[in-house]
Amino acid sequence: MIRFLLLVLLAVLSSTVGAQDYYREKRWSDQIVPGLVVGEAVWIEQANGHKFLGLWTEAENARGAIILGHGRGWSPDFELYGVLRTKLAEQGYSTLSIQLPVLGGGAKIGDYIPTYVDAAERYDLAAEWLKKKGFQNVAIVSHSLGATMANNYLMNAKKTFVKAWVFVGIINGLEEMFRIRIPVLDVFGSKDWEITQVGASERLKQISKIVGSRQVVVPDALHFFEGREDELVKVTIGFLDDVFRSQSTPAPR
Repeated sequence: MIRFLLLVLLAVLSSTVGAQDYYREKRWSDQIVPGLVVGEAVWIEQANGHKFLGLWTEAENARGAIILGHGRGWSPDFELYGVLRTKLAEQGYSTLSIQLPVLGGGAKIGDYIPTYVDAAERYDLAAEWLKKKGFQNVAIVSHSLGATMANNYLMNAKKTFVKAWVFVGIINGLEEMFRIRIPVLDVFGSKDWEITQVGASERLKQISKIVGSRQVVVPDALHFFEGREDELVKVTIGFLDDVFRSQSTPAPR
């Protein structure tokens, strides 16, 4: 009986993973790539042979590089993410905004749970891509469900090249966050979604266990930081500069 239930569960999970919408990914890339003005499109291949889109925006004299992760169902260049990948590069951090797994338009947050494994692989491959580019200071900046996916990746990764994480408007997750061994910044708006605001005290309790971590509330900011993007960029840059400065090894005298 137990074996039968396990087989049923595996079948359900497999069918859910199979529902991952590669066609929707293609529609996003077909819209983005031909009209790309800032940065360039790169394609990163997964173990299953699927290639996902990354938007590479190189900063002049970069102090580090950022993997940018979008929210539920969106693309690497959608509204906030297009602004962030450009503005962060202008402030000295090269950005690789990646396409995370998407489902159909009617999918709920819980429907995405089986895609977390795929998302973790994408974050990891993006970090390796940046490592091959020669970057030592690599961070993740992720929003909403993309932040939950990054949380899952960082909690479970046996080894990662990522040295800092900024999560913006996270909607759930953060269980056992003390397992994450890199500094984290929790950013959300004072007018963010209720689910994000309600969990703030528990998140602060969790990240207080991680050296170099902090929480910032941006006044009057909504979930997508409309009109408050500059404030978000400012606190993100300030945090990453502090983290990488503290992690740098002094040159021998």
